[in-house]
Amino acid sequence: RAELKSHAPHIITVKIPVDKIGAVIGPGGKVIRGIQEETGAKIDIGEDGTVFIATADGDGARAAREQVEALTETPEIGRIYTGKVTGVKDFGVFVEIVPGQDGLVHISQLDTGRVNRVEDVVNLGDEITVMVIEIEPNGKIRLSRQAVLEGWTAEEAVQRDRAGRSRRSSGPRRSGGNRRSNNRNRR
Repeated sequence: RAELKSHAPHIITVKIPVDKIGAVIGPGGKVIRGIQEETGAKIDIGEDGTVFIATADGDGARAAREQVEALTETPEIGRIYTGKVTGVKDFGVFVEIVPGQDGLVHISQLDTGRVNRVEDVVNLGDEITVMVIEIEPNGKIRLSRQAVLEGWTAEEAVQRDRAGRSRRSSGPRRSGGNRRSNNRNRR
């Protein structure tokens, strides 16, 4: 018998990192209740991170498993995500790439050409496709939309970003400064 009867219960187990249990449960159990209501699954989570998903049908169990896996996903360098713009600043936008985890797309990484204003390219609530180009030691995630548009690897995006930064900051600094010192002994 390759296929179970449709009314036979389906039980799936998924192992998640212990530090992600809270993300699946949510504040006051809100997230896990939402998954259960949407999929018809009963979900139990063990202290070791084992998630038990039980449903009357296989589709509900698979849908619940996909949602649990999405909530516990760890971003990877070079991976492409489609996420929602959650914050717009003068210097770039914040994009939620996995539930509860945002990264920054700097204005220089928003498009293939020069961007004068962030709002010329994206607005709050837009869905955009981005690549993770760097995860800093403090956990901050750097993203690039330009890398996706150009078909670059994460390494190429970081190299081009660094080259652009050094070009912008190179050259002699002119002092615009203290004019009083030039006229000190003149009367």
